[in-house]
Amino acid sequence: FSFLQERLRSVLGLLLVLHSTSSFYVPGVAPINFHRNDPVEIKAVKLTSSRTQLPYEYYSLPFCQPSKITYKAENLGEVLRGDRIVNTPFQVSMNVEKKCEVLCNFPNKPVTLTVEQSKLIAERIREDYYVHLIADNLPVATRLEFYSNREEEEKKKEKDVQFEHGYRLGFMDGNKFYLHNHLSFILYYHREDVEESQEHTYRVVRFEVIPQSIKLEDLKADEKSMCTLPEATGSAPQEIDPTKENQLLFTYSVHWEESDIKWASRWDTYLTMSDVQIHWFSIINSVVVVFFLSGILSMIIIRTLRKDIANYNKEDDIEDTMEESGWKLVHGDVFRPPQYPMILSSLLGSGIQLFCMILIVIFVAMLGMLSPSSRGALMTTACFLFMFMGVFGGFFAGRLYRTLKGHRWKKGAFCTATLYPGVVFGICFVLNCFIWGKHSSGAVPFPTMVALLCMWFGISLPLVYLGYYFGFRKQPYDNPVRTNQIPRQIPEQRWYMNKFVGILMAGILPFGAMFIELFFIFSAIWENQFYYLFGFLFLVFIILVVSCSQISIVMVYFQLCAEDYRWWWRTFLVSGGSAFYVLIYAVFYFVNKLDIVEFIPSLLYFGYTALMVLSFWLLTGTIGFYAAYMFVRKIYAAVKID
Repeated sequence: FSFLQERLRSVLGLLLVLHSTSSFYVPGVAPINFHRNDPVEIKAVKLTSSRTQLPYEYYSLPFCQPSKITYKAENLGEVLRGDRIVNTPFQVSMNVEKKCEVLCNFPNKPVTLTVEQSKLIAERIREDYYVHLIADNLPVATRLEFYSNREEEEKKKEKDVQFEHGYRLGFMDGNKFYLHNHLSFILYYHREDVEESQEHTYRVVRFEVIPQSIKLEDLKADEKSMCTLPEATGSAPQEIDPTKENQLLFTYSVHWEESDIKWASRWDTYLTMSDVQIHWFSIINSVVVVFFLSGILSMIIIRTLRKDIANYNKEDDIEDTMEESGWKLVHGDVFRPPQYPMILSSLLGSGIQLFCMILIVIFVAMLGMLSPSSRGALMTTACFLFMFMGVFGGFFAGRLYRTLKGHRWKKGAFCTATLYPGVVFGICFVLNCFIWGKHSSGAVPFPTMVALLCMWFGISLPLVYLGYYFGFRKQPYDNPVRTNQIPRQIPEQRWYMNKFVGILMAGILPFGAMFIELFFIFSAIWENQFYYLFGFLFLVFIILVVSCSQISIVMVYFQLCAEDYRWWWRTFLVSGGSAFYVLIYAVFYFVNKLDIVEFIPSLLYFGYTALMVLSFWLLTGTIGFYAAYMFVRKIYAAVKID
């Protein structure tokens, strides 16, 4: 047992080394070298809150605007995430300090916020919004220092440092709202080695901010847009009263520091932000438990089967065998086509499509090619891969449909190409209407929606038809026994052979294997964390495939031993049982971890969760179905049927 743990630790270590050596920079992403005094552009991405789950673009609030606003051209993933990257009026130059400068164009004349604007800012502060800026593609972070629960003597020496994405828009004290109107930027540069005659080049390796709220009277500004910051102790914060007009100044300062961090590892700070240490031990344990259970299951089933097959093949005991019960008795009905073969093959086709997409995405991300530094790359890749994997989905669905004695292949292909994507598009469209109503940047713009529809009907649909055509023309799967003319009567089943009991029993093992990883994925989606442990996710995915296959084989074996041959749909439903536990976990996460109270954020959470659960059910159901189908064909090929 301990040897197994050691082996697993070394495998995990290897995956992580693979992970860190790629350092997230793919060939083609070149670092930008700056000389002293070169402008370093600061852009705004969006405002986010884990309480409302609705992103807004930066200029939805009355911040200072540059003379000309230009939005960056974005990829599909960025648009779907709600990023709207735009320029800001901050003037930052490489390695040039700024003590304090007024942001808006007119010196020493305060910005006046109308009652409407003040109300809006107060509401966003109450909803706990964060502002996200980037400099040289690095997101801004707020440093949080706190003492961990160590001994008193150590406390004085060592503080724990963590980073928070973006900076808080403001804070509340009682019923009063305060806006962070002064930003102290701290940028870290790494000096590159150059020859003596050449000018030094610098690269930006970290971008921090300390937001402050300083009252208008305490910020003394002159005609040159310069200002002086008050002493830290004596200043009052800038209150925003939502019932009247407010006057304030937006100011900022810039401080540069040299750093030893190399450009290639500049993202490490952001990726170690999560406050939960990765529970190595529990993950290793889940791996061990799954392999242990898998071994036991395989042993039991192989030994039982050997005994069964040996008994069934004893020529001299034919008379006894006839009276015996067990899976051999249903040999004449086990390959009888189920009800609704077209829908079954369509769902399995979509499952294959999802399986191929997820496998490739996780593998490519594990090699460090879809890092957080290339914004939106993961989502864009996933969308395109799903479209192109239609050819495999179509092929498998077509071949299975032919095996199940289906004839209308064109209708089957259309069903495969539209059933699951149609449900996804329908749910997303309804949710999108609610997000539009809130004027959030998370709403997918109409042109993007049209582009997605064109991809669906222009790339995915023809590819599914192509795959389906070849799959349908190919020889159907070879079933080792003939099906009888008249269906056999099914005996009354025991209570534990019920479908729902099966779903509950079959879901536990695969869910237990990926439960911890699920926590990190949920945090990444709902709490604006970065998710980067793809090497690990790959391992968990493989465990998931193994455990789903085994559970499904065990369930189908018990079912056939109970002389119930209606296994096609049942295997598909029962193998997806872990999706039911994912749903329960999502509800638990919503109640315990998230601070969502309003209707629309709750609707978004449960709408997207429903999509995740549906996709997960298709994925696990497909894995289980194909494992069970191969198993059934194997065992019936091994017995001699008269």
